[in-house]
Amino acid sequence: MRVHYLQCGTDCPLGGRLYDGFSKGPLARIPCAAQLIETNEGLVLIDTGYGMEDVRHPHPRLSRFFHTLLNIRFRAEETALAQVKALGFSPADVRHIILTHLDFDHAGGLEDFPNARVHVMEAEKKHAELKRRGFITRRRYRPDQWNEVRDWRTYQTSGERWFGFDRVSQLDGLPPEILMVPMPGHTWGHAGVAVSTSSGWVLNAGDAYFYRHELDHDRRRCTPGLRFYQTMMEVDRRQRFENQERLRGLKRSHSNDVTIFCSHDQLQLEAMQQRPLST
Repeated sequence: MRVHYLQCGTDCPLGGRLYDGFSKGPLARIPCAAQLIETNEGLVLIDTGYGMEDVRHPHPRLSRFFHTLLNIRFRAEETALAQVKALGFSPADVRHIILTHLDFDHAGGLEDFPNARVHVMEAEKKHAELKRRGFITRRRYRPDQWNEVRDWRTYQTSGERWFGFDRVSQLDGLPPEILMVPMPGHTWGHAGVAVSTSSGWVLNAGDAYFYRHELDHDRRRCTPGLRFYQTMMEVDRRQRFENQERLRGLKRSHSNDVTIFCSHDQLQLEAMQQRPLST
């Protein structure tokens, strides 16, 4: 397998380093990270970021509230579709999409890959479709992004544990080197995705945390902007904090075996992009 680390969208909220921890100007740089994996079963996307229709017609497809709050920069060249083509592949080559969750900044590109089977936790799909109540929930889940998907696979926790985490034992049609790791709290069906590589496991923790120093054992911290955003978006604080503590323990005890990154840290994404492609 070969793993490509993509930036499928950029948010530039007002606040600079109060969000990302490094910007010197008034605007922050918050990526929407995704992975493209070359397997014997075809291409696999882990999250999609913003899609081509988000770029062309952001409203009413997306919420004006989040568009304004995050100062989203919609760029066609940053879509997963454009980047798949730039790598020399066809959209039809993407056979599977695994979602950490169905938030608007993770699922926007689903319909750019109509041949793909979409994998998500059962609780996530249920809440996104049937329990869209409340100001935040109605605006985070945008059915226009995924109402044309026909091939869904949903999962509950099963199988042996993975480094102390619950896991999904097998994803339909995918190799055993790719696992879903449930991490609820940010949403009810949020999950990480672990990929076994020749240099160890890589865990895409999605939105289980937002800032690199949240996983520090000593003096862990988060920027004020991202702390506010995580609090606003959480559905269960206890579960969110418990999963962050477990991720800290995983990093502390198994840093030689598992590399962890999240969806919205620019420096972490750039570090992952420097890794060798072969796995």
